[in-house]
Amino acid sequence: MKAAFTKHRKWIITSALILGVATPSYAIFGLPEIVFDPTAYGTLGAQLSNMVKMLTTAQSQLQTATSEYNTVKSNVQQFSVKTIWQTELNKIKSVSVPNTYGETNGLTNALNLNSQSAAAMAWTNTKLGLTPESSTTLTNQTVGQSGNLSELAMIEASDAASPDCLNAVGSYRQSRNDSVTAEASLQAAQLDGSASTNSEVEQLNLLNVSQAQQLNEQQAQGALHTCLAQQMTIQNMQQRNAAAADLNTWGFVQAQRTTNPSLNVSDTGTWTTYLP
Repeated sequence: MKAAFTKHRKWIITSALILGVATPSYAIFGLPEIVFDPTAYGTLGAQLSNMVKMLTTAQSQLQTATSEYNTVKSNVQQFSVKTIWQTELNKIKSVSVPNTYGETNGLTNALNLNSQSAAAMAWTNTKLGLTPESSTTLTNQTVGQSGNLSELAMIEASDAASPDCLNAVGSYRQSRNDSVTAEASLQAAQLDGSASTNSEVEQLNLLNVSQAQQLNEQQAQGALHTCLAQQMTIQNMQQRNAAAADLNTWGFVQAQRTTNPSLNVSDTGTWTTYLP
């Protein structure tokens, strides 16, 4: 293209020289002949200089436009081989919990499906309930001063959080398994090297879909993280109460030893509150 453009420019300059310098004039006897006109030559030289500058500018602009075109073409050209980026899509394995005597009724569904009722039923069937005698005794104790009421608080917190966590696990499994087909279709479109899926609009749509799937995954992961935080709080409650019970026992023993010395052989009473 550049060689042809240069050749064309030379032809224009040569033609202009011939037409501008060699002008027709009438000489002796009125017969026309070619004569040299210095004034016309000077004017033509200035015009030719301007034409050369214009042609040089046009050539530079053409080169710039060609470079920009090649850049745009390279940017919009689709990849023909994308399989090198292909990743594995794995379903989460479903669990099956044994149920010998009905002790785990609903637990399999709770761990595999998004069912709050199944999660609540499963936790009710698997937990150990309190006897009426325990309930009667606990009614006469003071909150904040009773280790038994602290244990009851931990049990009740666990009863509230655990079904919610069972449902979160089952919901996550179900959503992941339900999304396998959609994720496979999205990846197939992303790895497709044909022109039908490599337009700018198509690529933007694929990015939007991918971001929507990532948002759903993050929300599901957030629910699982919430459950972990709940369970850790209950475990911390148990450890804290156990440590407080040990300190209370130690304090009680020290007080009893001060009040009732163990070496007091003259004491004839019966010590009924002694803790070794």
